[in-house]
Parts: sequence; structure tokens; C-alpha cells
Amino acid sequence: MAEKTGRQPGEADHVADDPLLWPFAAARLAINACFWWMERGSTEPADSSLPWTAPNFVALELATMRLRDCSRARSGQPALVCAPYALHRALIADFAPGHSVVQSLQNGGVDRIYLTDWRSATPDMRYLSIDSYLSDLNVAIDEIGAPIDLVGLCQGGWLSLLYAARFPAKVRRLVLVGAPVDLSIDSAMARLARNAPGMVYDQLVARGGGNVSGKEMLRVWSKAPSRGDIAAALQKELIDEKGAALLARFDQWNVEPLDLPGTYYLEIVNWIFRENRIAGGNFVALGRRIDLKDVKAPIFLLAGLDDDVVPATQALATAGLVGTPPAFITAASEPSNHLGLFMGARTHAQAWPRIAHWLRDDLSGVLARSA
Repeated sequence: MAEKTGRQPGEADHVADDPLLWPFAAARLAINACFWWMERGSTEPADSSLPWTAPNFVALELATMRLRDCSRARSGQPALVCAPYALHRALIADFAPGHSVVQSLQNGGVDRIYLTDWRSATPDMRYLSIDSYLSDLNVAIDEIGAPIDLVGLCQGGWLSLLYAARFPAKVRRLVLVGAPVDLSIDSAMARLARNAPGMVYDQLVARGGGNVSGKEMLRVWSKAPSRGDIAAALQKELIDEKGAALLARFDQWNVEPLDLPGTYYLEIVNWIFRENRIAGGNFVALGRRIDLKDVKAPIFLLAGLDDDVVPATQALATAGLVGTPPAFITAASEPSNHLGLFMGARTHAQAWPRIAHWLRDDLSGVLARSA
């Protein structure tokens, strides 16, 4: 029989296979955990040994991120890919040839591309908040030059939406891919965040010396993704030499988690996932209450039909919250799980070329039809 929370038998084990859920799944498990973190924070780990797919350089060093410039031209409309800051590195947006958001946008004719390469939290970062990340995002966008096209992936999606509402004149177009915004719509991520008592999350932060330890999250939730899970995320049979290389690359990416600042983590859990402040109109960003109706830029929403983390109904519901006229909202879905939206070969062959074309389209035809 299903639990009263609405979770179906076996569902928790299934959804927690997704790396982006581990901070929440680990908190649920920590209710019965009897160990304390042995280390009270650590220095920022060295950069990953994994090379980037798209050539890039660090354009700006900020407290929260390295802004990576992946551009192939110095002129043209800039696009900033806002990677999720949820345990794993920004390589999720540039994983491998045929599995890279950056590369797919480049192949679609978007020549000026930047990427938020979020830093792992060090002890002195433990008090950084969502405002800290919005502030640095604003500095990065001013450095690139507004107005910008903002491409938000998963939790980078709600951050991008908050930014677009706070600084509407600085965002020309907005792409939200598998982005959780209205958490009143049932999802595995929302349930995992709500079902644990609030003190559990406080204890997680305390045990990490003020941060949430990525390595401890992996250790608490030790079930590694299976070969089938990885094949589903990459949307590719991993049976040949190239498949073996992709599998090894995924395994390496998976075991290089980021630590999260405790303040930032608790704000996400409490304000976004438990209290639903963004959708409810109660979120204050950089001193101003956010009204999503202030977002009037054209929006492209992409959802995964097999996404257990951010269901398609939740990802697409953002269309009803913003002030963008319906004629300028494009909604699409793909037969994909959550990670497959960012890493899947089929998604990159079908959805991302469409997004690149939409970013380059002058939308004059839409304007004429809506007049």
C-alpha cells in the first residue's frame, strides 16, 4: 500500500538514483543516521581531471563561480548557460561530443556562449545565500553585456527565472530546461524535501561544519547508478569502445561532487521546495519581492516525459506564472528522464537544435501573428 505521503512503493529508491536528488534523499536518510561528519569542511577540491568538451577559458573569477567563455566569435547575441548548482559539476552542460548543451548550441549557430562553473563551497563560503549567487550572476551578465539569452538547467532554471524577474531588462530570452518552479505540483524532489522534519536539514549543515558535504551525500546514499541508468541518461547503448569511454567519463563525473554552502542549501530547501515562495510570489531577491509577471521575455520550456525529478506538468506549468504573452512561450517535451534533458544523445539531436534555432529566430512572424 502506498504511504500517506503519496509516494509509491519503491519510488524513493528509484528517484534517488538521480544525482540531482541526493541532497534531499540524504537528508531523509539522515533521520536515522548515527554518525557525524569526521571533517568540519574542507578546502576547495582541485579542478576535475575531466577535460571540457568545448574549448573555453575563464573570463571572470567570482566568489561563487568561474565564468567560462566558450565563444567562437567576439560579436553577436550572447547566451549564458546557467548550470545547476546541486552537488555535481557544470560539466553536466558540456559532458561529451553529442552530449553537450554548449556544443549543441554552437552547432545551431549560437557563437557567443558562456557557462556558470559553480565553485565547491569552502568553509568561508558557508554563509553564502541565494542572494550571493544572484549577485554574482548579475556581475557576470554585466561583464558579458546585457541583454542576454539565459539558459537555465534544472535548479539553474529557477535561479535564471528569479534573475529575469529581478532584472527583466537584462534578459532578452529565457530557456528553462527541466526547471522546478511551482513546487505545489507533485514531484519526487518536492516530496523528499517536505517529508523530512526541518531539523534534519539543519543537522546536515551542522555536521558539515556549515556546509553540505558532497562526498558525504554520496557516502550516505551509496547506491551508484547502474549501467542501465547511465545508458538511459545518455540515451545511448554503451556496448562499444566509445560507449565504454562515455561510461568511464560518467563514473568519474559522478564521484566528483561539489559541497554546497549551508545557508544557500537551507534557503533552497525551506523557501523554494518546502514553502514554494517563487511560485507563490513571496520570494525576496536582492531586497525586492519577486513577481514572475514581471518576466515578459520570450520563453522556451523543455520538459522530459519520463522525468521523475521534475515532471513535465511541473516544468511546463511555469508558462502560467510569468507575464510573457502566450504567443511568445514555446513549450516542448521529449521522451527523456531528467539527466537525459542535458546529456541525452536523442535530446541533443532533436530538442537542442530547435532551442538554438529559437534563440536565433527574430520572432517577427510570431509578432505578426499575435498582432
